[in-house]
Amino acid sequence: MPLRHAIQAIALAGFGLAAFGACAAQPRADAHTQTAPADRSDHQGLIVIGHRGASGYRPEHTLESYRLAIRQGADFIEPDLVATRDGVLVARHENEISGTTDVATRPQFADRKTTKLVDGVSITGWFTEDFTLAELKTLRAKERIPAVRPQNVRYDGQFQVPTFAEVIRLAKRESRPGRPIGVYPETKHPTYFASEGRRLDGTPIHVSLGAKLVETLVAEGFTDPRRVFIQSFEVANLLELKHSIMPARGVSFPLVQLYDDFNDASPYDVRYHAAHGGDMHAIYGGLANVAEGGLDSETTYGALATEASLNWMKANYASGVGPWKGSLLPRVSLDPKVDANGDGKAEVGSSGTGLVHPMLGWALKAGLQVHPYTLRAEESYLAQTPGGIAQSVMAEAVQLYGLGVQGFFIDQPDIGVAAREIFLDISSP
Repeated sequence: MPLRHAIQAIALAGFGLAAFGACAAQPRADAHTQTAPADRSDHQGLIVIGHRGASGYRPEHTLESYRLAIRQGADFIEPDLVATRDGVLVARHENEISGTTDVATRPQFADRKTTKLVDGVSITGWFTEDFTLAELKTLRAKERIPAVRPQNVRYDGQFQVPTFAEVIRLAKRESRPGRPIGVYPETKHPTYFASEGRRLDGTPIHVSLGAKLVETLVAEGFTDPRRVFIQSFEVANLLELKHSIMPARGVSFPLVQLYDDFNDASPYDVRYHAAHGGDMHAIYGGLANVAEGGLDSETTYGALATEASLNWMKANYASGVGPWKGSLLPRVSLDPKVDANGDGKAEVGSSGTGLVHPMLGWALKAGLQVHPYTLRAEESYLAQTPGGIAQSVMAEAVQLYGLGVQGFFIDQPDIGVAAREIFLDISSP
């Protein structure tokens, strides 16, 4: 097919031919006014996931961010889910909300500030489990990383914290014949909410995020498994969803195992159960036998990225995996950093090695979907190729499609959609 289609896709994404150069510029302030390229009749199974909506253009996890992602062409919108004091699921990056709302400026909530241990990390702030939904609705969202995305600060104070039910309703309203919109929710800190966390008054939270998630999907009549992926960095809650929660509700949704850094990070639930004397075979079944080194307090995500572990996951609960892109395509640090876009700030701090972790091939061979995270257009998130060419996020997206991934999480969905158009165009005989 002619390359002009690819060029049109870039232009529609608001970046012009500069995206083919060494490094795409920072997203333009008016990029959100651009529309997505015309839908192909067949994307050949390739999807674009709006990471927290279109968080490169609007404060994350707001209905406005999700709506923009949809209108830029995202196939799925991704809410991170935490629970309120009255057990309602809301979309926030973390249960600590001082970084994403104006709660710290509200004197009526000054006494809610506290310090808690979340997944073994001491955090001071305000937590969703200490607020009713009605109280959270009085707050307003703000940009989480204003130094990186100063253009988003102008939206501070405008948008509410949405419930998961509201996100689903938005997806239903924005869907069109031939273009259904899906949701890709993540359970955040499920072990904390179910077993370890406490409210401000010291009472246990005891909320199953997985059960609440499925309950909400069923209540909203959003049960088409083609329109839902459920993801988590923990393992036990995905197993519970597969073998208990979903069967009890008569539904079945594809589950995606997320991975943090293969070498330095570990699933919190595995550490928690090991530290509390849990029966690892009873909780994790045969995974305790096939995971490299077994399952204990020292288990890293790398132990779950082996061929044996991936095959077991596919056979027992997972439809897909979501690896961190830095583990999938290892990088090395650059010193000094490089100014790739000529703005006088040297922000590209890493270079690709040319290596691809074998996990990708093993996962694809096992029949798992592979959806890496997170693609971002800003220079500080980009890397050079091993040959020293600074890579734009569009080039990164095209590269990932070429390696066989079926989708990715991206903060600028319009660029992801354009990259898919480019990849499909240049791949056509």
